[in-house]
Amino acid sequence: MNKEEFLNSLRKRLKGLPNNEIEERISFYSEMIDDRVEEGLSEEEAIEGFGGIDNVVRQIASESNLFSIVKEKIKPNKKPSALLIVLLVLGFPLWFPLLLTGFVLLLVAYILLWVLVIVTYSVEIAAVGSTFIMILKMMNEGFNIGYAGILMLSLGLSLSFLYVCYLSTKLSFKITKNILVSIKTKLIGGRE
Repeated sequence: MNKEEFLNSLRKRLKGLPNNEIEERISFYSEMIDDRVEEGLSEEEAIEGFGGIDNVVRQIASESNLFSIVKEKIKPNKKPSALLIVLLVLGFPLWFPLLLTGFVLLLVAYILLWVLVIVTYSVEIAAVGSTFIMILKMMNEGFNIGYAGILMLSLGLSLSFLYVCYLSTKLSFKITKNILVSIKTKLIGGRE
């Protein structure tokens, strides 16, 4: 793919962005290709260095403001036809509950993702609390092999769950970011 084909394809794939943002991105990638060509690469090699058009669109979507994308998407391009309005009004009892149900199901799935994070932190807090309780109990009542075993178990659990808390939080943020970038990519028309 040469520079002109790449930029034309990119322009088509960014149709959901405001025009000024599209032109900024096209100008940016045009200059990047020119810079790489000056360094001795061919246009094809310079474009391959971006990782493909899908990667470029996803990168642009991750950097773009969701508000401006949605604002551009809902801007009316033409007046809706009378038939479309009638179908929307008559079909409202069918499409609205389905749309609402789908939205609620997606929201519940997302909330469950964060509930898992909350549960891991709850287990961590309980393990740390039981460690301190066992330490206090041993200080008050003296050394007891049963208390020492429970202390070691709760200490081990609290230390290992600290890493689980870190991983679950990191994974939840990564999933959230990927969901947001996917939504923005679909809104800007990032797939052919």
